[in-house]
Amino acid sequence: MFRSENPLAPPKPAFAEPWHAQVLSLADGLVQAGHIKAEDWGEMLGAELRRAAARGAPDTDETYYGAALTALETATQGIGIDATMLDDRQQAWKAAYLRTPHGQPVLLGED
Repeated sequence: MFRSENPLAPPKPAFAEPWHAQVLSLADGLVQAGHIKAEDWGEMLGAELRRAAARGAPDTDETYYGAALTALETATQGIGIDATMLDDRQQAWKAAYLRTPHGQPVLLGED
């Protein structure tokens, strides 16, 4: 059997970016906690992937995880987290990383 990859090379990471793992972990947490059904998550993700394909988005990891993030945002709206709450949290994280010195962990706290 021919393998195009070097079998002696270290394995590639499962996720290209930390947020890729985080978005799927958050979705799994919502399912495990019973906030959404796995079938509903699958449908939301599938719908976003179909929308991306209809827009002509390339079949890449970025497209997939972007669709997953949008589906996660949709899922959170279904459990009572609205767009204003998401925007407030996004702004808090932005403020936190802007005030964090390079190389230090970003901590979300009181501004």
